[in-house]
Formats: sequence, structure tokens, C-alpha cells
Amino acid sequence: MEFINQSWDSILSIFLGIGLAAAAGFRVFVPLFIVSLATHFGFGNYLDESPTWSWLGNTPTLIALGMAMFLEITAYFIPYVDNLLDTIAIPLAGIAGTFLMASQMMEFSPLFTWGLAIIAGGGTAMGIKSTISAGRVASTATTVGTGNFIVASTETATASFLGVLSIFLPVIAFAFAVFIAVYVCKFRKKLKRIFR
Repeated sequence: MEFINQSWDSILSIFLGIGLAAAAGFRVFVPLFIVSLATHFGFGNYLDESPTWSWLGNTPTLIALGMAMFLEITAYFIPYVDNLLDTIAIPLAGIAGTFLMASQMMEFSPLFTWGLAIIAGGGTAMGIKSTISAGRVASTATTVGTGNFIVASTETATASFLGVLSIFLPVIAFAFAVFIAVYVCKFRKKLKRIFR
């Protein structure tokens, strides 16, 4: 029975990591801030609270991530600045996705943890971010930037929702992340047809 519980906890940590990584694909600092906030106040039932990652809950970390999140969200509401920001946000999303997933998988070996974190965490975040960036370019081109407000609002809301959902209901967050990944693949194909 203990083995089953440990296995389930391991699966939940992977689901939690993928959910957070998907959230990082929408906004880099939103899921990082949510994890920091949850760690600081101790309300994440499924969060890995190992000493290695305890610094995430420190007050200075919480304040720094909160400021970074505020600046990121604000910048995405400025037309053309948002497109510029996407050029650096794609690799940052990959780093954040990798980091967030690895932080939840401490019971695994380092090789497995970082391998899966890079492939599933970083890959998920970068895939979502790159597709959204292409969608923002299309929005800028067709609406002269006026439609980007809707795109930015949707991204921020999705990142927040998915980040919170990952912490409290990782299985549902994982299912939602899979749904988003499927939708992103379909959307990417549509964008390729548009820009041909």
C-alpha cells in the first residue's frame, strides 16, 4: 500500500510540474509567483517542500517574483512592446518550465528529474509560448495592435488559473495542460496556413 501511495505521489508531482510548466508558457513569472506565494503561506498541499527549494517561499523571493510578474503583465498590455518581449520570453518560458517541473520532482533521481523537466517542462512551456507569440504577431498585423489587449488578458488569466489549479488539483491541471497542448498544435497549423 505504501508503494502505491509513493507511486501516486510521484505521478502527482509530474502532473503538478507539467501544469506549472504550461502556465509558464502563457506568463513566465505568474506560476513562479504562485508557487512562491503557496510555499510562503503553506497552502499548497501537493507542492514539494524540500529544503532544496525552500528559498522559493522566502519573503525577498516572493517580493522579487511579485514585482517581476507585475512588470511582465503590464508590458504585455503595450502594443509592439509585447511582440518585442516575446523574443526574450520564449527561452525564458523554457527555463521557467524546466525549473518549475524540476522543483516538484525531488523524489526522483537527478538524471530522470532534469531529463523529464527539460523535455516535458521546458518543451511544454516553449511550445505554448512560441505559438502564442506567433498568434500575437497575427493579431498585431490584423488589428494594428488593438486586439493584443484581448490576447494579453487571456494569457494572464490562463496562466493564473492554470498555476492555481496545478497546486490544488494537479490531475485536472494536467488534463487542462494536455487540452491546451492539443489546441496549440491545431492553432499552429492554422497559423502556418495563414502565413504561407
